[in-house]
Amino acid sequence: MKLSILLLEAGRQMHFKLHVTGLIFCFCYVVSYFTNKYVLSVLKFTYPTLFQGWQTFIGGLLLLVSGKLGWVDINVIPRSAALSWLPGSFLFIGIIYAGSRSLSRLPIPFFFTLHNASEVVKCFIVKLTQRERVPWMKMFSVSLLLMSATNLPFYDPQFDSSGYMWAFAHLLCVGGYRVFQTNFNSTHLSDLEQQFINYLFSVLLLAFAAHPTGDLYGALEFPFLLSPEFQSGCCASALMGFFLLLATVKLNSDLPFEHCRAWVVLAKVFSTCISSLVFDTEINNPSLCCVVFSHVGDALLVYSERTSEKR
Repeated sequence: MKLSILLLEAGRQMHFKLHVTGLIFCFCYVVSYFTNKYVLSVLKFTYPTLFQGWQTFIGGLLLLVSGKLGWVDINVIPRSAALSWLPGSFLFIGIIYAGSRSLSRLPIPFFFTLHNASEVVKCFIVKLTQRERVPWMKMFSVSLLLMSATNLPFYDPQFDSSGYMWAFAHLLCVGGYRVFQTNFNSTHLSDLEQQFINYLFSVLLLAFAAHPTGDLYGALEFPFLLSPEFQSGCCASALMGFFLLLATVKLNSDLPFEHCRAWVVLAKVFSTCISSLVFDTEINNPSLCCVVFSHVGDALLVYSERTSEKR
């Protein structure tokens, strides 16, 4: 009897710890996107090579220091494994660069509606390369994501063609990155080591691109460059990006994949709901329906993947 009580209590404590991990992930997710949105849209710092270069530099530096201090497990990365991961790093740069461009022009609910459509790209690539049969519920959820993303530009009360163009590039890179990460054959790289290569390669490439794109000169003329709001916003965005990485790795190590996806969906829903209270968001009924259907499709996709794995 006492043993069963102890086991029940241990199970409750473990369940509670998993919920705490998920809630910490949600907090980091929401705050990370909000700080990025604040710098990009409110302060209008639209120089992504410098902004993302700063974030990846701080993230890589903190990851390196954490590895040296033994806080995270990062081993010496073999050159062959690093070179084989470079296609993923190229896609990662496309994700953060195009994502910054689109997030600076689109409201957070619209950005996530288009971001969710990256699952359509992933499903399409997997279907072409692996010829797998797609379950009807997964097909329905993917169709819902596609329908929401394609209809949103027609109902957006503040349509920005450039924002949607960059969002389209962003979702293509996200879908391609997820497929590459899933099919990556090297067993030498952990998630943190993959991200460290992404950070290092991004810093080098974005630093070289800052001059040709004109971002360097534009940033020097930025009116809020020395303001406390801008400097604190940049520091917060870099730190929260790093904390989000650690929270994501912790979530992936503690929970099954479908449970992790459920927490990601919940974090996006939280971000969408709270963003209208923090940022000025102009939204009408048709565009709101696109946002809602997109999150419903995202949740159904997680459910369909969970049921298909149980069979």
